[in-house]
Amino acid sequence: MHSDTPHILREFDQAFGALRNEVIAMAGQARLNLERAMQGLLERDLEKCKAVVADDDEVDEAEMTIDRIGMEALVRFHPVASDLRLVITSMKVASNLERISDHAVNIAKRARKMIARPACAEVPFIEPLYAMAGELLRDALSAYSDRNAELGESLKARDKELDKLHKRLIATFSARLEEGGSGAEDYLHLIFVARSLERIGDLAVNIGEDAVYLDSARDIRHDKSRIPPKEPQVE
Repeated sequence: MHSDTPHILREFDQAFGALRNEVIAMAGQARLNLERAMQGLLERDLEKCKAVVADDDEVDEAEMTIDRIGMEALVRFHPVASDLRLVITSMKVASNLERISDHAVNIAKRARKMIARPACAEVPFIEPLYAMAGELLRDALSAYSDRNAELGESLKARDKELDKLHKRLIATFSARLEEGGSGAEDYLHLIFVARSLERIGDLAVNIGEDAVYLDSARDIRHDKSRIPPKEPQVE
């Protein structure tokens, strides 16, 4: 009697391989959008800003494709254990990537408005925050693609450093904004850019947490023992 088992197993492997590949491709586009948005801001490159806005649709479509593949895999194959975790985490990672791309679009739109004005000397202040957010996103995606729980779990503490830098930048730009003058609009734009980068750091942490769940079946999202103690307040 002929068995369909090899055929089903082959389709099973193809479906789960396609899901992972779609997430990795989507991650590449989201990272590219962020990179071009920041280059547009730092280099006053209007074309890169326009490209980010135009290409955001690709990220939205990728998220829908991943959701479709994931739902089809759940219905058809009834995955369990690590295969089930792959479907769940892939769909969650896609949702976070879509939000990251949205923040890249917000940055590009802010940059586009700043390009139309005289150059602001304080724009380079944002570079260290971008570098930290970019590194968090890179490592979060590596944790997902490599199923590296240790790397994924390390992101939370690093995000605390990003938060500290973000607060310092907001204080700096807010002080300049309060001074008024012709550059006030630019400082407001930079405050929103900094907030988007801070949110991208948070979303990278979310992806890292999903990577931990994928690799080790541990849900660390609300694990208070992992949160570093607050620093004592200076009187």
